[in-house]
Amino acid sequence: MKSGFIQNGYFLLFTFVTGFFYFCFYMVALSFSLSLSFTVIGIPLVTRVLRTTTTFIQFERTQTKLYTDITTEPYESKVTTGASVWAQSKLELTDRRNWYAVFWLMQKFLIGLVSLVCAAVIYVTPLACLLAPLLYRHVKMNFIFMEVDTFAESLLFMAVGVVLAAISSKLADGLAKKIGGYTRSMIRELNR
Repeated sequence: MKSGFIQNGYFLLFTFVTGFFYFCFYMVALSFSLSLSFTVIGIPLVTRVLRTTTTFIQFERTQTKLYTDITTEPYESKVTTGASVWAQSKLELTDRRNWYAVFWLMQKFLIGLVSLVCAAVIYVTPLACLLAPLLYRHVKMNFIFMEVDTFAESLLFMAVGVVLAAISSKLADGLAKKIGGYTRSMIRELNR
């Protein structure tokens, strides 16, 4: 249980990091390549950026399986043809799956923000409550409307921390499963 709790924490934080990366990567790469689309290099650059979706979705599959043990169906990668660069670019640009994949991956940023806030609440709050007997003299601690001033109050606060730790374990597991379900839904929708 303890290692699963920590593993779920890693997954929640990693969700934020990957979501932030996808959002920044696609915002910068697509803006740059689309702004250069009037030149010879712009369209092939957009094509290269859109081809990264397969790699990132496979990475999401692996990450979800590793951290949450949720198996997802394989992502059907696109078949490259032996056509010219311009014909291949036209196929990539008109393929709706590419644009949907970018949309799904960029949405991961919002999910990552939620998971970061939840991870902070789920992991830091019980820890602060458990350490209340050590911290109440050095840090002003409040719980709802009660200020922790005495050792007895800090022990009560620590008992609340034990209850919160038990609840947090279930919440972290449920949240990790929901985010893993998002990856499963993403791949299912993209394979249609």
